[in-house]
This record gives sequence, C-alpha cells and structure tokens, in this order.
Amino acid sequence: MQASSNKKIVVIGAGFAGLASACSLAQKGFQVTLLEKNAETGGRGRAFKHQGYSFDMGPSWYWMPEVFEQFFNRFGKKVSDYYTLQRLDPSYRVFFSDGLPLDVPAAYDEFKKMLETMEPGAGPKLDSFMAEAKVKYDVSMADFVWKPSLSILEFAQPRLLLESFRLHLFSGFSDHAKKFFKNPKIIQLLEFPILFLGAKPEKTPAMYSMMNYADIMLGTWYPKGGMCKIAEAMTSLAKELGVRIVTSSQVNTIDVSQNEAHAISFDGKTERFDAVVAAADYQHVESKLLEKEHRSYTDDYWERRVMSPSSLLFYIGVNRKVSGIQHHNLFFDEPFDRHAREIYDSPSWPVNPLFYLCCTSATDPSVAPEGKENLFILIPVATGLTSSESERMRYLKMCLERVKKHTGEDIEADIEYVRSYAHEEFIHDYNAFKGNAYGLANTLMQTAIMKPRMKSKKVKNLFFTGQLTVPGPGVPPSIISGQIVADEVEKYFHNR
Repeated sequence: MQASSNKKIVVIGAGFAGLASACSLAQKGFQVTLLEKNAETGGRGRAFKHQGYSFDMGPSWYWMPEVFEQFFNRFGKKVSDYYTLQRLDPSYRVFFSDGLPLDVPAAYDEFKKMLETMEPGAGPKLDSFMAEAKVKYDVSMADFVWKPSLSILEFAQPRLLLESFRLHLFSGFSDHAKKFFKNPKIIQLLEFPILFLGAKPEKTPAMYSMMNYADIMLGTWYPKGGMCKIAEAMTSLAKELGVRIVTSSQVNTIDVSQNEAHAISFDGKTERFDAVVAAADYQHVESKLLEKEHRSYTDDYWERRVMSPSSLLFYIGVNRKVSGIQHHNLFFDEPFDRHAREIYDSPSWPVNPLFYLCCTSATDPSVAPEGKENLFILIPVATGLTSSESERMRYLKMCLERVKKHTGEDIEADIEYVRSYAHEEFIHDYNAFKGNAYGLANTLMQTAIMKPRMKSKKVKNLFFTGQLTVPGPGVPPSIISGQIVADEVEKYFHNR
C-alpha cells in the first residue's frame, strides 16, 4: 500500500489545472476530493447548450497536442480513448485592412510559399526563424515548464544557464521578428499568438517565438464535439481514478492553525484534509479564503501585477449557414497599436478593436442545428472594466458590420440567439481577479520564479496551481501545472 493512501487532499476548482492535479494525485494513491463552485466541471473549458446549439464557453484553439497525449499516457490512456481530433486546414483565416483574406495553410511548405509571395526571400528566413523557435520550444518543454519555480537554485545549472541565453529571454518578440521579416502582414501573423500572452509584442520575451513553432509546425486541431470534450475526458478519467467530485460547491474558508491548513468549510459544513491544492483563482483564494496573517501576497502586490487581457465574448446562433469564413478567423483590419494601448497602457474600452471569430459548425455539424451556424466572437479587452448589455451589443454590431464588409455576409437579422459574457461573468463564475480571462501577463518579470509561488509561503500544506502560477496561462500550461503541483504535494509528505 502506498504511504499516501491514508492522506486526504482537497482540490479547489475543477478547471484544467484542478482536474489534472486531482487525477495525478489520485494516481499517486491520495484520497482526493475535487470541489467545484459551478454546476459542471471544466472551468473556462465548459460548454453550454441552447436549443440544439453547443457553445464552448472559453478556449477554442487546440495547440500543443503532445501535452494532451502525454497527460493521458501517464494513466495508460490515449486521447483517442476519449475524443477524436481533426487537424484544421487551413489553420485559420486572417482579414487585413486591404480586404484580402489570407488562409494560413497547415502544411509548412505551403506556408513558406505563401510568405515568399508576400516578401521575396521570406522562405529561407522562415526556415531560420522556425529553427530557432524549435530550439526554444524543445528547451522550454524539456527543461523549464516542468519546474515548480520555488527557488532560483532549480535553474542554477550550467546547462540551463546556457539554454536561457538560447531562449532570448532578454530581447523583445517584436524586434526579434523584425530581424527576419519586413512585410507587416508577416509580422502580424507571427505576433498573433502573442496577443493573449498579456503584453505588447515589444515587451514579450522573444522566447515566445516557441508559440510560432506550436502554431505553424505542430498545427491547429479540433476535438469533435468541441473543446469541452477535453474537460469531459479529464472528468471521466478522474472518476475512473476514484476522485470524489462535488459540484455546485462554494468554498467559504480554509481553516489554518499552526501554519497548516486543517479543514475546508464548504456548503455549510467543515471537512478535514491533510493538504489543500487551490486550483481556483489565486488572488481570490488568498484574499477571501485565508485570514490576513496566512496570505503570502498583499493586496498591493496583486494590484501591481500585469494581467493578461480579459475578453468580451459573444455566443451566437445563426438560423442559416454563413459563407466567407473558416473555423478560425482573425480580424486584423484595424491598427493593432491603438488596441494594444487600450488593453495594456491606458485600460479602456477599445475604439476599433481587433477581434476573433470562431465558426465551430464549419467543421463540426453536431454543435448546431441542421442548416444553422454556431459562432463565437472574442474581443480582447483590458481587465478591471465594467459594461452594460447595451454597450456590449454596440460592440457586437461593430463586429458584425466588419464581417459584412469583408465577407459580404449580413447576418444580423438572421441571429436567433445571442449571449454576451465579460468581466462581470468571469468574476461571478470563476472569482477571476479583475475579471481576467487568461491570468498573468507573460512578461520577463512575471516568468518562472517571478510568478506567484506554487507553494504557500505561510501555510505549509497549501499549494496553488493554474494560470496565475507556473508555468502560466493557456490550456496546455494549466494541464502541466496540475501535474507539477501533484509532484510537489507528494514531495511534501515524503519529506515530513
């Protein structure tokens, strides 16, 4: 029998990080309880249904497929045991201000040819750019993202110090891209994955060209039935492993004595545990569930954090098919600089924002009634804003007018369902600090050991996981984060 078999662990929050940690802890022999405030698991990766439509509520890009495969492999499973993947080709469509849409091909050679038509000589430069990006991806995935970042000593190895220079940690992404290419459309294409990392490209470390490798070389995929299938698969696995899952369960306090968490108060009762893993919003857990003397970070600390964008989202059901769009569509038809300033420098509602349109039903007819379309619109916006429904609808109308301008499709009159979602809902559903959608910005000063620690500084058996700690925001990083924290919990009991 494993030494951990009599230890009870509670995981707060059943998003991707919470599910990953619960599964990993159960595999190690712990008795795991997973508490979720919403009625279903999945966190931002949930879905909701309405009259034949199935809407993914948050993530819609399936990148870094090996992370998902590796996760299920550790339990003797495969992704295909739970859902079917399809690689999208084209990966996505981009609309620029000149009105000429650009389809990004899945095949690397075709992508190279496309860039060559945009900028003579860009093909060989892309080879060089991608060779560097692959090194960054391989080094990061092998050596850096799996570290708990509890101490600088984790990185104090000659090999890792050398690798850190190869990652271009101290140069900006924008300047790095411009060393290779001149065409502004190419640069915009390369900067696109950076948009959601939480800082302008010039302030994002060049190491994140690794995301270009993930995009261009590893591909954009889609799980049939929607991104919600990932959370459903992880939930099914957790149940197979014996995890006790309690939904619609609001945690009220973490009870601490002698610098150890001894109990969790939830649903009007108190239950004792041997360790706590907080997969809910880090700031919320510290400021609302712990007494002040047990918090690792002050209110001022959180106010000084640089956050990734929030989002204004629209879930839209259209009573006919829509032409001129692909599964993923990026509207880069307005200047990025102004929108970036409105997100990062002077937080305010944008004047003419860039936006993203997803048409899941273009790939998967099962997510919409026959002959109809399932659309999802996302506008990146600053955290900490508020909005009325009428203000939100003004942005929806703005987006629809630009869709009409570029595709000729006037769909406003054909919308039979629309639901908006923004800061207020992120706070209500996820206790998200300032209504954040993606966690902390991936700036140099908020990377690795500079992020909020995975292990509490004040409470010995309290651990954190998810997008506000290492390795960072996104679905694959959150799944990795959940596995890392499970290892740290195991080490904690082993070393006692």
